[in-house]
Amino acid sequence: MSVLWQRRLDHYPETGRRLWYLGIVVVATVVLYYELYVPGAVATEIIAHYHMTFPYYVYISVVGNAIGAFSSLLAGLADRWGRANLVAYGLGVTGLLTLFGIPNAPDQLTFGVLFALVSFVEGIILVATPALVRDFSPQLGRASAMGFWTLGPVVGSLVLSEVSSNTIGVLPDWRSQFVICGIVGLVVFVIALFGLRELSPNLRDQLMVSMRDRALIEARAAGIDVAKAIERPWRQMMTLRVVGSAFAIAVFLIIYYTAVGFFTIYFTTIYGFSLAQANGIGNWFWGIDALSLIVVGVISDRLGVRKPFMLVGGLGAIVMTIVFLTRATAPDTGYYTFVWIISVLAVFMAIAYAPWMASFTETVERINPALTATGLAVWGWIIRAVVALSIFALPFVVTSMTPLVQYGTEVSTLAAKYDTQLKTIAVVDPTTLGALGRNPADPEAGTKAVAEIMQGQNVDQATAVERLKAAAAVPKADMAFLQEHAAEVQAAAAATPGQWQNWWWVCVGGEAVFLPLIFVMVGRWRPRQARADLAEHQARVDEELEQLSSSTGGTTTS
Repeated sequence: MSVLWQRRLDHYPETGRRLWYLGIVVVATVVLYYELYVPGAVATEIIAHYHMTFPYYVYISVVGNAIGAFSSLLAGLADRWGRANLVAYGLGVTGLLTLFGIPNAPDQLTFGVLFALVSFVEGIILVATPALVRDFSPQLGRASAMGFWTLGPVVGSLVLSEVSSNTIGVLPDWRSQFVICGIVGLVVFVIALFGLRELSPNLRDQLMVSMRDRALIEARAAGIDVAKAIERPWRQMMTLRVVGSAFAIAVFLIIYYTAVGFFTIYFTTIYGFSLAQANGIGNWFWGIDALSLIVVGVISDRLGVRKPFMLVGGLGAIVMTIVFLTRATAPDTGYYTFVWIISVLAVFMAIAYAPWMASFTETVERINPALTATGLAVWGWIIRAVVALSIFALPFVVTSMTPLVQYGTEVSTLAAKYDTQLKTIAVVDPTTLGALGRNPADPEAGTKAVAEIMQGQNVDQATAVERLKAAAAVPKADMAFLQEHAAEVQAAAAATPGQWQNWWWVCVGGEAVFLPLIFVMVGRWRPRQARADLAEHQARVDEELEQLSSSTGGTTTS
């Protein structure tokens, strides 16, 4: 059974095995984010089921992100304990919670606690998985590898949108989405449990630029003092390059995390789309983003630069977010208009994010390659802290959501069902309506109501009588619900679009902050300079290999 705990490789794996391990890491990341994002796909139903207010639902996410932030710091211990066990056994925990825990939560407090537990594990794996990707990918292929890793949250969202948009109308209720997700999570847990490995500390604690460095890294590994390499890890990582760039991507992604948690609520309440339609818009967003991440990563590796991509992606994201926010006060905006807007936005976000992820790990390596997981822990803490604070602020900016989320759908349904009756009631004097409510057979009130309908709707007496009878036939419970909630829903519907527009401007501000902090990261702006750096590095590698070969009697080869 030691194979289920001892996962270290003492030799750098061949390409086939290396790609196998990277594939498990990517799939594990996809499944983890699928589990974390499930509530967003059925948010309106969860809120209605547990009778939550909108702020209560938001603060569940806030607490989850805050807990994930601090568990990210714990994951910095992966530099000492390794990464693979954290990923494999973490998947087992989240799979069980998603399959058996959350769907059976008896109340909103239990639901929140279980979601916080999933967030705790997610914060750990958020650090361990990109650390594994870094270990198994040299810098020349880093953007491509990180492009695949960043598929985790994006494809996790895509899988969620695809599954939910095709099953919400078929399966019994919102719990079914957690059951499907939990089963998938446990299957991937078994794969990771038996199939995932990691490099020994002596191998992973070195900088690898290309596969040509493999022989040199293995030769050096025998002489590395691992304990000394990871002394005072947090002090080494607390630099502007690490902290500043981590903060930059965190605020840049505020719009992404808002989309994950609240796009379904936004599109169903503001534009009247069904839950399946709202998730369908998400399909386009995540699908285009996923494809773009891969393409951009390959191109960035081919050119050998990261910063130009980050700058273009940041500027494009600002422009498209502004285009998107202009539609907040245009409730007649169509489905495919949003598809085009968010698809282009997704492309620009991918152009910025995949190269940033590669550049960040390279920045950490420039400081100390032995502390990759510690650097990623700093990033994980900052991104979760920023997301928690931004989501905490959301209800203070969008203050009118609760009536729309809790009562909006029912009010809209009843208003459409009784449209004619409500128009009839609207032209009758409230005093007359009160008299008829106390005594439906009151002849004086009845005569007055018929006269008011004839005048208000320009109809004859017989038609007015029939319309009054139809209005009187509306069930009392439905009428009471409309009388209690219709006015507040109407007021919220008028105020909320402008409030959401203000929030999208906050997202634009985060994207703008990202731009200047690109300059604190390592890396070249021009491909020609990057190629010159690579040639210089390869020359040093060849020289060192030659020296090692001479000292070992010619047994070390490149």
